[in-house]
Amino acid sequence: MTHIKKAARNGRRLARNNQSAADTAVAGGEMLHASGEVISARLEIMAAGLANPGKADLAEISLMSSEKVEAISASVSTVTRNFGDLSDRLTRSAANEIHLASRAAAAMASATDPAALATLQYNYAVGWWGRATGQMLTLNTELLKVQAEALDPIHRTAVANAKRLKRPGT
Repeated sequence: MTHIKKAARNGRRLARNNQSAADTAVAGGEMLHASGEVISARLEIMAAGLANPGKADLAEISLMSSEKVEAISASVSTVTRNFGDLSDRLTRSAANEIHLASRAAAAMASATDPAALATLQYNYAVGWWGRATGQMLTLNTELLKVQAEALDPIHRTAVANAKRLKRPGT
């Protein structure tokens, strides 16, 4: 692949990463707004229950903890799985780079003249820079994915609760 094609591919990846980050920021804002609505509605439910314990909405009160635990557990699970996958990929990338550096060092050690040595050094450096750029973009993409997937169950729960608890006329 030519340097120009790699640059174009990397530009498209950066644009997708920017969109992913923006989408996650919007979801975070929606979650915060929905959480405020849920907290307000549930405070009213708890106050009504304290004022008249016989008419307390025990079903809703019991959901206050169980839903949070469920959403946070799903979030933690996705973070754990994604970081495990990320760790595996980074380990493979590091092992591959060590292999390539060893091959480059061996080739440089057997260079027949200074010009050949300089060419080998240059080729390794340019290759390394391209690999490092690609790995940085991949890591950024994977971290954005972790962030989005970690937020998703909490966002879904908060938005669904806000919709369910919405008072008529509001």
